[in-house]
Amino acid sequence: MAKDLVIFGTGGFAREVHQIVEDLNKDSTQWNFQGFLDDNCEKYGSEVHGFPVLGGGDWLAHHPEVYIVVGVGSPKARESIVNRIREIVPDPLFATLIHPLAWVGNRVEIGEGSIVCAGNLVTTDIKIHRHVILNIDCTVGHDSILGDFVTVNPSVNISGNVTIGRCTELGTGGAVIQGVTIGEEAIVGAGGVVVRDLPSRVTAVGVPAKVIKEHS
Repeated sequence: MAKDLVIFGTGGFAREVHQIVEDLNKDSTQWNFQGFLDDNCEKYGSEVHGFPVLGGGDWLAHHPEVYIVVGVGSPKARESIVNRIREIVPDPLFATLIHPLAWVGNRVEIGEGSIVCAGNLVTTDIKIHRHVILNIDCTVGHDSILGDFVTVNPSVNISGNVTIGRCTELGTGGAVIQGVTIGEEAIVGAGGVVVRDLPSRVTAVGVPAKVIKEHS
């Protein structure tokens, strides 16, 4: 039986998430898509992809039976939205979406609210925590761990035995070599190649990636 679903967000990535929902529904209806939610009240009543912007997070207070997925790319923004939803709904229903053109091995654990886009290759013995985004055309190698709210932007290659901390963001076209650990709330710039461990709350860029900024 199809489950009711809304997407939080109306931007480009939210629209890509809606495409995932449509593709999942092609062979048989898995999700009864209701529309979008957004913090911007000026968008209420408008349409995205022909579906209504129903309201903000408060809409869920009156529809606790509806599943939700957060289509926002920024790790910290996504964490803030999820925390606010948990304040509104005691036990929210977060959907996990895996595009039918993603290849995910049998021994991969994927947490609630996570999104795996088309073209991903996720091999074996991998743990992907809650509300993680694997954008298009990424690879994740064996025995890797991705913490809550990690964002992996398009065409990133993560080798085996990699650990990535909560709310870290990997920029488009980057790579992480085998055995590396990246701390929490780190940012790796587009095209960055991480060849050694990175601490928490830093920005690193380049080949090899070097720390250029520390975050408070």
